[in-house]
Amino acid sequence: MLNSMLVAGFLMGATPQVGQVAPDFTVKDTSGKSYTLSEMVKTGPVILAFFPKAFTGGCTKELAAYTERYADVQKLDGQLLAVSTDAPQDLVKFKESLKAPFAFVPDPDATLTSLYDVKMPVMNLANRYTFVIGEDRKVLKVDEGKDAIDPKAAIAACPLRKKADAAAKDASKAPAK
Repeated sequence: MLNSMLVAGFLMGATPQVGQVAPDFTVKDTSGKSYTLSEMVKTGPVILAFFPKAFTGGCTKELAAYTERYADVQKLDGQLLAVSTDAPQDLVKFKESLKAPFAFVPDPDATLTSLYDVKMPVMNLANRYTFVIGEDRKVLKVDEGKDAIDPKAAIAACPLRKKADAAAKDASKAPAK
């Protein structure tokens, strides 16, 4: 799987932009829970927030703001993955310090960071990028740098899905009995 992710990243060669299909992935968070993007978007929008370094000023401000606004994400049936190249144990401590209710994904080898082409040159750190990804993995919004610190625009870009519409769509895909 790692090789297929890397090949897809090299073939793509550019940071996903609004209107494009986001690269699919499967990752594990700090607690060992797996997340697959193509499955996540079936239930609502996904905010994928790459940040450079735990416990630094901008990253603390960004992730604390997401913690404070997480109820807004949940109201939209959204999910949030915070991704950093930090070591897993550092992300566990960072998540605990913020009392963050969402998943933190360690990417110490920069596999996901490279797939989304947000890795800093030379350094094994992610540039600050936030992607809002909707149905069929379509990129709805991209924020970078200082714009990505405030979650307001990312949350506003999350489409409100009617639960009945989503259930009907899933039911129409189910095989007939």
